[in-house]
Amino acid sequence: MDKTEQDRLKMAAGIEAAKLVENDMIVGLGTGSTVRFFVDELGRRVQEEGLTFTGVTTSLRTKEQAEGYGINIVDVDDVDHIDITIDGADEVDKNFDGIKGGGAALLWEKIVATNSSKIVWIVDESKVVDTIGRFPLPVEVIPFGERHVLDRFKERGYEPVLRLDDQGQPVLTDEHNHVIDLHMEKIEHPEDLAQDLITTVGVVEHGLFLNMVDTVIVGDPNGPRVMTNSNK
Repeated sequence: MDKTEQDRLKMAAGIEAAKLVENDMIVGLGTGSTVRFFVDELGRRVQEEGLTFTGVTTSLRTKEQAEGYGINIVDVDDVDHIDITIDGADEVDKNFDGIKGGGAALLWEKIVATNSSKIVWIVDESKVVDTIGRFPLPVEVIPFGERHVLDRFKERGYEPVLRLDDQGQPVLTDEHNHVIDLHMEKIEHPEDLAQDLITTVGVVEHGLFLNMVDTVIVGDPNGPRVMTNSNK
């Protein structure tokens, strides 16, 4: 799939998801290339339709984009609930297990998601897979002692790589942590892996989002289609 077609599918999913936002809602706004189209459509609705809602963002860059449209953004600790969070995903499988964190926002994304009444992911069709793992699994770690965390991951066969920017420096999250990507190709037992990662000293959070999402809106060449998690 070329980028033009992929962007068209991402935009279609984002526009469809924006229909779920209603006046006076508190809405979690995710991070990533598909979410940018979603926020653009919300901005259009705010400016052209008079839509009014409160947003809680999962990254500083989404905050900047949303505020540029005049959307009211507050901190997650300033609200007692979030009605719906709409975010992207790097992979999602038939069990509604997913990988997130390609944009290095996994910690904030998981905090917002776990405080939401409903979670919706928007993806293009290339993100829907049989088994997650081909997309490298992001793990957020504190910089202090990260070499030891890398060594432990290597010993466990996780194929870890410290994520670097274009200048060869470690990518910084909004919490000024680093990201280690695990190149595992296939994750057969995600629950066991999630437990192993989160109990490793130095790990802040991992990008496994397991059975958390309620609905996935997929950008499909024939129009957006909806996958519903019957286990939620």
